[in-house]
Amino acid sequence: MLKKNKRLIVSLTIISVSMSITPVASAMHIMEGYLLPQYCIAWGILCVPFLVVGFLSLKKRLKENRKNITLMAMAGAFIFVISSLKIPSVTGSCSHMTGTGLGAILFGPVAVSILGIIVLLFQAILLAHGGITTLGANTFSMAIAGPLLTFILYKLGTKLKINRMVSIFIAACMGDLFTYSVTSVQLALAYPSVEGGVIPSVVKFLGVFAPTQLPLSILEGIITVLIIIALETYAKPELKMLGFYKEVK
Repeated sequence: MLKKNKRLIVSLTIISVSMSITPVASAMHIMEGYLLPQYCIAWGILCVPFLVVGFLSLKKRLKENRKNITLMAMAGAFIFVISSLKIPSVTGSCSHMTGTGLGAILFGPVAVSILGIIVLLFQAILLAHGGITTLGANTFSMAIAGPLLTFILYKLGTKLKINRMVSIFIAACMGDLFTYSVTSVQLALAYPSVEGGVIPSVVKFLGVFAPTQLPLSILEGIITVLIIIALETYAKPELKMLGFYKEVK
C-alpha cells in the first residue's frame, strides 16, 4: 500500500481513538451474568457455523492477496473504537454504533463475524464492555445479524442501481438498527414481560433503545460513507482487488 494510504489509515485510527475516550465506564453490550446459562449456550452454538465460514472466508481473502490484511486490520480497528462509544440505554445494556457495516460491505458478512468476535472479546477482557458468558449473544447481534442485513441491503441497492453512497448509507444505518432489534429480542426472550410475554418485552426494549440508537445509526451511516469515499480516493487499487470496485475502468 502506498504511503498516502498508510497516512489515511493512521489518521482515521487517531481520530477514532480520540473519539473513543469516554467517561462512561459501566455501560456494556449485554453484560456479564445478565443472561441465564441456557441462553448463553444457545446463542454461542448458533454463532459457530457463521464463525467457521467466516474464518475460511478471511483465510481465502488473505491467500488471494496478503495486502488485504491492511484493510482487514483497519475494519477491525474501526469496529473496536466506534463500538466503544457507549451511551447507557437500559440496565444491563447500552446503545452505541457497531462499525460492522464497513467490514460487511468490503469483505462480506461472514468475514465480519471473526472481526466482531475478536473485538467483543478484547472489549470484554480489557474494557469490561460486554462479557465472556454473553459473548455468543453479543456476537450474534453485532457481528452476524447486523452485518448480514447490511450486506443484503448494499447488494440490493447495487442491483437496483441506486447511488453507491446512498446504498452504503442505508445499509450501514439499517444494519446498526437491526443489531439492536436483535439485542431487544435476546433480552426479551430472557426476560419476558409478566403481562403478554415476549412481544411486549421486545417493544419495551426497542422503545428504550430507540431515542439513542436512531441518531447513532444515522451517524454510523454517514461515517461509513465518509470512510468509503476516503478509501476510494486513496486506496482504489486495494478496493479493486477486493472486488468492491469492479465496475471502475
